[in-house]
Amino acid sequence: MFFQELNNTECKSYLIADLEAGEAAIIDPIDSKIDRYLAVLAYHQLKLKFVADTHTHADHRSACTAMRRLTRCDVMMHELSPQPSVDKRYTDGDELSVGDIKIKVLHTPGHTPDSVSFYVNEDRILTGDLILIQGTGRSDFAGGDAGQQFDSIINKVFSLPDETLLFPGHDYRGNTESTVGQEKLTNPRISGKTREQYIEVMENLNLPLPEKIQEVLQINQSEVDDEMLQFPMLAELNQVLQMDPASVKARLEEVGNNSVIIDVREEAEFVGELGHIAGSCLVPMKSIANSIEDLESLKDKEIILVCRSGARSTTSAAILKGLGFQDVKNMKGGMLQWNKSGFPIER
Repeated sequence: MFFQELNNTECKSYLIADLEAGEAAIIDPIDSKIDRYLAVLAYHQLKLKFVADTHTHADHRSACTAMRRLTRCDVMMHELSPQPSVDKRYTDGDELSVGDIKIKVLHTPGHTPDSVSFYVNEDRILTGDLILIQGTGRSDFAGGDAGQQFDSIINKVFSLPDETLLFPGHDYRGNTESTVGQEKLTNPRISGKTREQYIEVMENLNLPLPEKIQEVLQINQSEVDDEMLQFPMLAELNQVLQMDPASVKARLEEVGNNSVIIDVREEAEFVGELGHIAGSCLVPMKSIANSIEDLESLKDKEIILVCRSGARSTTSAAILKGLGFQDVKNMKGGMLQWNKSGFPIER
């Protein structure tokens, strides 16, 4: 196996390659390093099989879609990833391959709902922003959960052999790698802590937000790069009322057309595998700014926003609230959870 960190910066991207097979994958590519990725692939005569993000990033633009356009590779993400243009989605326990290299997907939520770690050839793990070297990723973004993060670290990462090499998505102190055993013993955020103690630590970090977080999240969640669409602040996202699918279904049965379902996915998703809720109106997130006049007549109605996993629709709900729509809610878990609940769909 040929394995290399590609960026040489605080933000890490990893190349996993089978040189004999001529296949490669890049984990967490960033848009500012695309030329370097293409040069490395060309130098080693590698075909890029797939790119993947360990989670939806808030501090840099993902290069996954651009790399697919340039190399015709697949974009692969966890099923909870809000990104619309994904070729293949995986879940916990799925096994990916690059030549003869085996990569096991571990769903490790906490930093974000769609966070995964990649257990490569049973000797190293790429942890994204779940656990860093002598630290852990923050859990205060929308969808973050310190308790889930603790569970992911203890039950997924720390259950691996102590000698397993650990490669994080970021490092701010000049470190390049650690081991599972080393982090168990000495990581000050989590070593010796109970779940409750860890949650308390994470709730009192008071970290500043990454620069341009709104613009980065907007693009990484929705691939919408439009100055007309102002991405809400985190506080505005957190104020959106969330309804689980069962409550949405009951609400629709109770009030009928007095509640409006707006689906903000792309058209291909609307009629695709997950289908859509009967009677829902398709207004893709990228079209909201140009659809305000059409939606004006709905200002006095209850509006429930829907997407794949609940991320894009939460954003869209906050945007509508900022534009004067008062009774706006979001369906938590999106069409993924609606389908898992066994509720009816149309295509």
